[in-house]
Amino acid sequence: MTHVLKSISVAIGDLVAHPANVRSKSPEEYASENIANLKASIGVLGIIQPLLVQKIDGKFGVLAGGRRRAALDELVSDKTAKGFTNKTKIECRLVPEDCDVTTAMSLAENITQAPMNAIDEFEAFARMMEVDGQSSDTIAKTFGTTIAAVKGRLRYGLIHPDIRAAARSKTITLDTMKAFADHPSQEVQREVFEALTKDGDSYVQAYTVRQALKTRGVQVSDDIGAFVREDYEARGGPIAADLLEEHSVLEDMALVETIMVEKLTTAAEEARADLGFAWAEALVRYDYATMAEYGRVYPGPIEPDVAGQKRVYAITEELEKLQLEMDDESLETDAYNALYDRVDALEEEARDLQEAYSAEDLAQAGVIASWSNGKITLHVGLVRPEDKPEATAQGTSGGGGESTDAVGQDTDHIVYPASLTQDLKTERAMALGAAMTLHPEATLDLTLFKLVTDVLATTSVTHGIKVEARKEYRSHAKMEEIDGTSLEQVAEAHDALELSWADEAKSPADQFAVFRALEAGEKAKLVAYATASTTQSCFARNRQGDSLMHDFEIEVMPDIRAHWTPNAALFNRFKKAWLLKILGEELGLAQEAVTLASMSKKEIVAFCDKLFGEPFATLTEAQHAAVAAWCPPMMQTAGGPSLVVDAVEDAAQSEVIQAKAA
Repeated sequence: MTHVLKSISVAIGDLVAHPANVRSKSPEEYASENIANLKASIGVLGIIQPLLVQKIDGKFGVLAGGRRRAALDELVSDKTAKGFTNKTKIECRLVPEDCDVTTAMSLAENITQAPMNAIDEFEAFARMMEVDGQSSDTIAKTFGTTIAAVKGRLRYGLIHPDIRAAARSKTITLDTMKAFADHPSQEVQREVFEALTKDGDSYVQAYTVRQALKTRGVQVSDDIGAFVREDYEARGGPIAADLLEEHSVLEDMALVETIMVEKLTTAAEEARADLGFAWAEALVRYDYATMAEYGRVYPGPIEPDVAGQKRVYAITEELEKLQLEMDDESLETDAYNALYDRVDALEEEARDLQEAYSAEDLAQAGVIASWSNGKITLHVGLVRPEDKPEATAQGTSGGGGESTDAVGQDTDHIVYPASLTQDLKTERAMALGAAMTLHPEATLDLTLFKLVTDVLATTSVTHGIKVEARKEYRSHAKMEEIDGTSLEQVAEAHDALELSWADEAKSPADQFAVFRALEAGEKAKLVAYATASTTQSCFARNRQGDSLMHDFEIEVMPDIRAHWTPNAALFNRFKKAWLLKILGEELGLAQEAVTLASMSKKEIVAFCDKLFGEPFATLTEAQHAAVAAWCPPMMQTAGGPSLVVDAVEDAAQSEVIQAKAA
């Protein structure tokens, strides 16, 4: 049946909710934060689409338009909104009182309208500015949104028409179309689009578009753009202006490159003059292959003068005090990091007082300044490939060398402070506990053997576990920050336990009866879980001291890395020089150590955290194997395979075989 709806004007105060409105059971739809944009639009443009109403007890129930009614109510309450009172009339369509399809009519209006195409929305915003002459501010107020959000839509609406047409026809994706907005010039957009699709390849990724646009200019918000912009503008370099200032583009790439080289050269020259080296160069983009050809010289020990020696003594005293402060297990992370930064600064000052380059090294070495991670990085003490001696002399190394932070020098021998040592013992005990839950049968045997021998033998067979029916308390200064692998494994083991017997409503006798009926495998899991909770804090055991736990650990935990991964919580407690030593010597990442040497300790910690969290795809097989196996040596199971060495040697041998095959 077709219903003819009469047009009427209804006062806002006479509008009420209708029980047949399909949104009536969803009050969140009418919450202030969910109708803010609608309220702003009605406040400026009024009601564009009439409400659907039906008479109810002398009022008009809103069948369709509940969100509009809620927005009108808020406008009435808003003292800053002009022209809206309870008596203000609103255009509506009246549904007859005898209509028997009210719910259907409400539903039809809510579900039959197709959502607006995103490109249509972008283009409509652009027309409001270009044709209607509205500003970004006016548009934002009309739709109750931010100016930045409006400009974002406008940027997409102003993308070259051919590219928008390709997205509309689904030749390219919407994300790919949006990528073209990285450059505000429609002409540049068109040229890049044609270049990427000239071979008939319609599958163009957003990443490919952005990389292509980078060759046509640098955004002012990019680290390089921000670095050169002042000089670039002073020289009259052209800028493609964007609606959003941060997306404006410096178009003259040659000028950008020239300014980069000049600024880097200046930084390198200042460092050369300060340190007394022979030459200085600039390298805009750090290249591992190029840098690997350089050698490096290092400062040697010198005897400081009286004033210098006095300062060294003062630094030594302060370092001792700082170490005591760092041993405080209650220290917050930020406070701990601040102390470590202070330690690094003092150690560097002490080195400068007690080390110097020889005249011979200064005469042949130099400085290269490169751009890395958004800042200038200085590589000092480099020896050009043509100047490197045939045989490596003392204090000089090839292959890009190590950093001035003395990767691999005796003075950087890794020493584990007492507080860190105790915490690592705790972490190892947790890892062993996780391994025990994964080997329930072996752990059941160990538990029973320990229980029996504690009663029947004259001496205790091991102190590595406690069979006293209580969980061991774990003490750790940074418990909330350590790797969670072992905790997750233990939690999974707990979730797999058969605990039907542990019903507190049952008496102990009834619980025991259910427990005795469990399958042997389920009992083994329960005992293993309980015993795993008693592991004592300890590093790898030797056979002479505890042969039982020594052999047991080899069986259930041959590789601690299956249950534990080093992360920032550990690396934060290492000195910068130790981290560089680990990277350069133990993991085979000498080039990375060279680059990181000029960065802050926090940046090196972040690098190591990412490296161990998800080893980089660029690692060689040998480097990948070393990262997968590394841990502090005293944590690895004693008597098991030498995992780091074996892994690296196996991978290296594999690479040799592959090279010969090639």
